[in-house]
Amino acid sequence: MKQINCKGKLVDLSSPKVMGILNLTPDSFYDGGKFKTENDILKQVELMLFEGATFIDIGAYSSRPSAKHISQEEELARLIPVLKIIINHFPEILISVDTFRSEVAKQSIKAGACMINDISAGSMDDKMFATIAKLQVPYVIMHMVGTPQNMQHNTHYKDLVQDIIFYFSEKIFELRKLGVNDIILDIGFGFSKTLDQNYELLSKLELFNFMDLPILTGLSRKSMLFKLLDIKPEEALNATSVANTLALQKGSNIIRVHDVKEAMETITIVQKSKY
Repeated sequence: MKQINCKGKLVDLSSPKVMGILNLTPDSFYDGGKFKTENDILKQVELMLFEGATFIDIGAYSSRPSAKHISQEEELARLIPVLKIIINHFPEILISVDTFRSEVAKQSIKAGACMINDISAGSMDDKMFATIAKLQVPYVIMHMVGTPQNMQHNTHYKDLVQDIIFYFSEKIFELRKLGVNDIILDIGFGFSKTLDQNYELLSKLELFNFMDLPILTGLSRKSMLFKLLDIKPEEALNATSVANTLALQKGSNIIRVHDVKEAMETITIVQKSKY
């Protein structure tokens, strides 16, 4: 059984869960700058929880291709006050914080978050693994080569699937040595990958199940969908549902989305079709 411990609560991932996205960045590719006031933020969180999200993933650093780099101080200033407001209103909420910085991870968990979602899997902060080991919280490690600023120049692989499996194997080995219990894998759709490579990975996603760790999949409104169909991100909800259906059929345990209601419907249909 795949399960993780969030604030002493065991979350069973053998039945897929939804992680709702809350971007606190002004330049996110889809919803940047959308939630500016305390009321806007709380209404969006309430909606996602009502629609069935198990986790809310909060990010204050945009990781879209060629995104502007911001300082740790700015990331914390955007993140921590909002995190405290949300937890004050929703004390039982399970918040994941999307950050690659160990200090941001530490302060986020102290403020009440329960999970860290690291796009760099420790590669952008050499203190992150030790910090996670000390905090003993679930940790999402994503595959990316380089940084958000240069990742799309790093798309050359000897063997795409084997290279990513090797990448994860090394990270898992280091984390296990440090005593980290709850590790979640994210293939990193859209990060250091061409459009064709993204679809190759989606078609072979089940190959990552042999590691026997939960898999988080983030496909929501991404360029691999809207560029293929020659549409805008705002028009890519149907494409997102199709892609999430494929990911769920291939063993994804958490789907990270902007649109929780539609993701929950997708899970319900995929789960029912297994009988």
